[in-house]
Amino acid sequence: MSWLSTLRRKKFMDPLTAALYLVPAGAVVVIFRMLPIASAFVLSFFDVKMGRIRGFVGLAQYAKLLQDPTFWSSLGTTAYYVAGVVPLSLFLALLAAVLLNQKIRGLGFYRTVYFLPVVTSLVAVSMVWKWIFHPRLGLLNYFFELVGGGSLQWLDEPRGIFEMIAGGLGWSWWPDGFAGPSLALIAVIIVAVWRGIGYNIVIFLAGLQNIPGQYYEAARIDGASPAQVFWKVTWPLLSPTTFYVLLSTTIVSFQVFTQIYLMTGPPVGGPMGTTKVIVYYLFERGFDAGGNMGYASAVALVLFVIILSLTLIQRRVVERRVYY
Repeated sequence: MSWLSTLRRKKFMDPLTAALYLVPAGAVVVIFRMLPIASAFVLSFFDVKMGRIRGFVGLAQYAKLLQDPTFWSSLGTTAYYVAGVVPLSLFLALLAAVLLNQKIRGLGFYRTVYFLPVVTSLVAVSMVWKWIFHPRLGLLNYFFELVGGGSLQWLDEPRGIFEMIAGGLGWSWWPDGFAGPSLALIAVIIVAVWRGIGYNIVIFLAGLQNIPGQYYEAARIDGASPAQVFWKVTWPLLSPTTFYVLLSTTIVSFQVFTQIYLMTGPPVGGPMGTTKVIVYYLFERGFDAGGNMGYASAVALVLFVIILSLTLIQRRVVERRVYY
């Protein structure tokens, strides 16, 4: 019977050992993820200023939030940011990944160059790009002037990009509601795409290299052109990877803060507040504007619901076209 008791002990100990190995990671998730989320949910129902709870207010924070024009404008700015970063990141990363997947010399060097911005400090990246966008000393305006263009007030320009284009075409009037994202926000979008593209390239490269080569051989034997090979073979089989990149880039884009704060931040979030995204507004309400942590927690919970809703919509709509 000793072998039977040993078997029973092993069946008991294996799950227990696995659970013990999971305890450190589980503790990190609970302490640094679950508890802050639960705390934010609870604080959103209280009036909390300067670190002191002044009383229970129920849903008053959320009612105030829905009537706050600054919240809606910051949400609109965030939508502009996401609409600029997500498609550009996907397109450029996929294009670069397809090129880097070819047999060319120095392939390892090119892959390293593209990935370097990802591992570079976001603070350092933001400060370097802030100098590049400088109106008098910046490298970007220097090149514009070399080709006969005028210098732009990149991080200080509150006008919308569509309004600026209309002005360049000689149109004297443009409706305010259709001015588009400010040039300052466009500058931040450029930095975000430049820095994040390396990570997406690595993911796309992994997806491309997992596509069996016999599919390509069969397509070439059938006389398919390179464009047909991409659209009929590569693109469908890369759809799971594309779906993952779409989801992760959307979620990360909604949470942008650091480069906004460092490049166009205090005191109002860019020129005339045109780069004040929703996370910057959350920070402003929680730490700068009297320290109203209850209201900031309500903003955080609304942002969580928005991201969760968009993720579920993307899964419902886009995932139907994914070929696993």
